[in-house]
Amino acid sequence: MLSILGECALTLENSRNTREKEAAKLQAENEKLRANLLRSISHDLRTPLTSISGNAGMLLSDLEKLDDDTVRQMCGDIYDDSAWLTNLVENLLAVTKIEEGRMKLQKQPHLVEEIVSEALQHISRKQTEHIVTVHHENELLLARCDARLIIQVIINLVDNAIKYTPAGSHITITTKQNEQHTEISVADNGAGIPDSEKEKVFQMFYSGSNPIADCRRSLGLGLSLCKSIITAHGGKIAVSDNAPTGTIFTFTIPSGEVEVHE
Repeated sequence: MLSILGECALTLENSRNTREKEAAKLQAENEKLRANLLRSISHDLRTPLTSISGNAGMLLSDLEKLDDDTVRQMCGDIYDDSAWLTNLVENLLAVTKIEEGRMKLQKQPHLVEEIVSEALQHISRKQTEHIVTVHHENELLLARCDARLIIQVIINLVDNAIKYTPAGSHITITTKQNEQHTEISVADNGAGIPDSEKEKVFQMFYSGSNPIADCRRSLGLGLSLCKSIITAHGGKIAVSDNAPTGTIFTFTIPSGEVEVHE
């Protein structure tokens, strides 16, 4: 009996030690994540905030000396930087809610055409430098989803294509019915993503190494957030090569049906 009790006590002790090690490992990972987040935020916020402050200061002090084109350009730069910061904050809030399990999906049937249209209204002003087209293979296509979050996914994917492709590039959004799912893809004809990076693009804080991207380096939250949102909807997201060049991001969400109440 004493031997059995001793074995039980040893097993319990080992189990407690294992739990403590796992808790310590989880805490260390959380601390590392928090440190990376703070470091990335402090780095990425500095450039747009400096630009906004500098342009606003020049407008306040030298407005009478500046011509209309210069004023318009500076106002446009302030708008672009503030829009980028707004999108960053939205991504940060969404990531925080998802990671903490506080994101509650409001799933309802929505017209995919309306979701895409709403997303394009919030795309960066720089889309005017690119050719963005939309192709719906099915009319009146419905998806059962949280429209606000899927709009954010499309915004992130199109903004990503705009950022990593040169001016004049083509970006195509395609929607279609795929068995029991709605499939939405965002394709571009840029340089593409190397195979070695395809598995990393959905990792948090990974921002790639494409030299075309401007100096405001992304936190690497956009694609990570997209994956979290699509997974929460029970769908999948993937990246593939476009032909002859470029990248295609494709995700699926459950199809929706109109509920008729008699």
